[in-house]
Amino acid sequence: MTSTPPRATPGRPRDQQVDRRVTDAAVEVFGEHGWGAFTIDAVARRAGVGKASVYLRWSGKEELLTQALTLRLCPVRDVDTGTVRGDLVQLVDQMVMLYSGAHGSAALRLGLEARFIPRLAAHYEEMADAQIRAARAIVRRGIHRGELPETVSVTFLLEALCGGAMNHALTARASRHTSRPRTDADFAERFVDFVLTPVLAGPRAD
Repeated sequence: MTSTPPRATPGRPRDQQVDRRVTDAAVEVFGEHGWGAFTIDAVARRAGVGKASVYLRWSGKEELLTQALTLRLCPVRDVDTGTVRGDLVQLVDQMVMLYSGAHGSAALRLGLEARFIPRLAAHYEEMADAQIRAARAIVRRGIHRGELPETVSVTFLLEALCGGAMNHALTARASRHTSRPRTDADFAERFVDFVLTPVLAGPRAD
């Protein structure tokens, strides 16, 4: 998602603390209640500012939410560690952090509701496409290096890894509300090894 700075307004300099409080509040309200309950009133109350302060900075709730999510959600990026295992560990770790981190609820809501928010839909598609390209680049680089067999299905490998990362993130979020929260700090490494083992072993002989 590309970042668009808030509208410049004449007069005294902008209070960056207010900007941060409002964008943080916007992400929280969206993550907790979704687009249907996302209003400038709700965001202003959460941020502890007046509605006028919000409208001085953003033209409406679509512009506010688009910028807030752009600022607070870190998209999954291609990281070249030098090995395909290291790259995939970074990929899985980024996905787990995105969906189970501080703004995980908003990230999950975004995937479900972006298409219903006209101004946000294009930005979400751009972010999702960039994540897909980054993930596929990691696997193709591994094939080019000879670390993965040329016969490996890029799609199936990434579906296994990304699907597992998403499931783990959801489980981690749910466990926070129990008496025994999950603390799998090394999940990404163990999971990547689990998925890669049969891929690197190749087809089984009959």
